[in-house]
Amino acid sequence: MARHAPTKLQMASTRAEIHLPKSTSAWIIGSVSLLVVLVVAVLLLAPPGLLFQAAPLDRAAVAWLPTLNAGLNSATTFLLTAAYLFIRRRQVKRHRFCMLLAFSLSALFLASYVIYHAVAGSTRFPGSGWARPFYFTILFSHIALATLVLPLGLTTLYRAWRGVFAQHRRIARWTLPLWLYVSASGVVIYLLLYHW
Repeated sequence: MARHAPTKLQMASTRAEIHLPKSTSAWIIGSVSLLVVLVVAVLLLAPPGLLFQAAPLDRAAVAWLPTLNAGLNSATTFLLTAAYLFIRRRQVKRHRFCMLLAFSLSALFLASYVIYHAVAGSTRFPGSGWARPFYFTILFSHIALATLVLPLGLTTLYRAWRGVFAQHRRIARWTLPLWLYVSASGVVIYLLLYHW
């Protein structure tokens, strides 16, 4: 007996059954993105000691987090590249695995980043000469695009989860290169800031 491809109804019953209206999902994604951007902005722009006073011991306890963050960004860059290659070869399960792992590592990065900056504050760039404009160009483009990647990534992930793959592909064409740039430039920023 020949096996038939599952119908759309059968496929929907195997996925999570939460289907929010477009306006609700857009509102949730926008709110989460805005909240994250505001928290990071406050941590980066607040004068040292305004939010709370960190003891030198506290700073020493989180001194390893920038290295972890660079490792998470490197792994995310690798996973995003692998996911792209898998989907080009129509290896959907491997693509999904890499993308979910990349998203998880990015979420872990964000938590680690917020913890580090809440405790240690910002680190000033020690370089001079041509390195300063080079560093700040990468830094500002990284920050600007990171604020875009969060809502784009959440929307792309949500559309894949819902199984609306035509819409998923349309937005993923923008999300992937921006996310790749943000992840890779995060590693470059780390190298310039801590190993210059």
